Amino acid sequence: MSKYDYSRLNKSNFHNRRKKRRIRAFLLTFVIILILCIIIAGSIFAFKFFSSKKTKNTEEASVKSTTSAEQSSQAREAELEDLLNKADRLALSYDYDKAIELLSTDALKDDPKVAEAIAKYNETKSTLVRQDPEKVPHVFFHSLIVDKSKAFDGDKKQMSYNQVMTTVGEFEKILNILYERGFVLVKIHDVADMVKDESTGEYVMKAQDIMLPPGKTPIVMSQDDVCYYEYMVGDGFASRLVIGEDGRVTTEMDMDDGTSKVGDYDLIPILNKFIDEHPDFSYKGAKAIIALTGYNGIFGYRTAPSYSENPTYEEDKKKATEIANALRADGWEIASHSWGHRHLGKESDEAFKTDCDKWQNEVETLVGETDILIFPFGTDIGSWHPYTDDNARYVYLKNQGFRYFCNVDSSSPYWVQIGKDYMRQGRRNLDGYRMLRDIQEPDNAKLKDLFDANEVYDKDRPNEMGEITS
Repeated sequence: MSKYDYSRLNKSNFHNRRKKRRIRAFLLTFVIILILCIIIAGSIFAFKFFSSKKTKNTEEASVKSTTSAEQSSQAREAELEDLLNKADRLALSYDYDKAIELLSTDALKDDPKVAEAIAKYNETKSTLVRQDPEKVPHVFFHSLIVDKSKAFDGDKKQMSYNQVMTTVGEFEKILNILYERGFVLVKIHDVADMVKDESTGEYVMKAQDIMLPPGKTPIVMSQDDVCYYEYMVGDGFASRLVIGEDGRVTTEMDMDDGTSKVGDYDLIPILNKFIDEHPDFSYKGAKAIIALTGYNGIFGYRTAPSYSENPTYEEDKKKATEIANALRADGWEIASHSWGHRHLGKESDEAFKTDCDKWQNEVETLVGETDILIFPFGTDIGSWHPYTDDNARYVYLKNQGFRYFCNVDSSSPYWVQIGKDYMRQGRRNLDGYRMLRDIQEPDNAKLKDLFDANEVYDKDRPNEMGEITS
């Protein structure tokens, strides 16, 4: 028998191998389980991570969406408010049709607030009253006195200033009283206008429909000699018209120290500011008529040919044109006051034609075409009877494009004559002479329908008035 028991040895080896296999199986299983645990843990982490990120992104997107919606809503509300404000501004100046048109064609037209505003405007429109075109008064002023101590300093010009000028303080009082009494500025073209006659094809002058609320009265306003003549220098008046920072026309005044200041030194900027504050004082944006001569230049610029040697001559003409364009764009109208401030109804035929041609060639070329003529001194080219083509001066002026003719008539509150191809209107002077006469003759007061002269007349005026001279 062998020294070794091989059967026992084989059996022992078998058990050892089986034990090793179990260990390897266990280790393999453990490794597999460990790997599976790692994979599962990683998956759970990844799921939570990406889920968290997705949630965060969703929340951020939701916040951004909410913010964007809020901003869009706020922008819409601001746009709506701006639209309604623009419409209200038009309605305040009695242009209800344009206000309704603005709202009806806007992208926000379906908003309930828009519908409410349109309904309000239509309701107000139904209450408007057509004004009698033959009962529209026309008042006028000259340059306003800014510095009374210079205008009324006792020199030979004091009497003229005292008669035909109005002080800034008086003008501001007049505006307030006219507004309180229900007067509303209209353009002369609002009273009557040239329209095509469908039956004949001709253009004829026709009365227009001025529609205002009950209690309102239309009134035309004009200012003569807006030229700032050389004789006025140093006497307390504005020096020239300029275009302000807001693009509108204002005034500049030369100071004693050699500087110039821009401010409310005459009718144009004062009336503009008043209408800004009281838009219902202006019918559809109407302002006043600015009447010009030409012999001394216009708007304070020496534009007449007699100043052609001035180094600023060409620049002055350019500025004058810019002023005229800005005035027209802002609702002002421009009129001829003749070239040389002449009595057009008394001049010889030759002098009459020469003056009219000079205005056409030297002034209208700068300010553009105009169809309004304001007679200097109120001297008309005819009597109160209607114009006819038998009146050679009327025909001459008509051929130059004039259709509106304004004289001076203080005898009645209004005088309007509408012919086939013209309109005439009497104007009332609201100056020192007229106000003092009202105060001195209260039983014959001519301005009482407009204001009480006692409330307006500047007590700093000289006591002596004398007879009216211009």
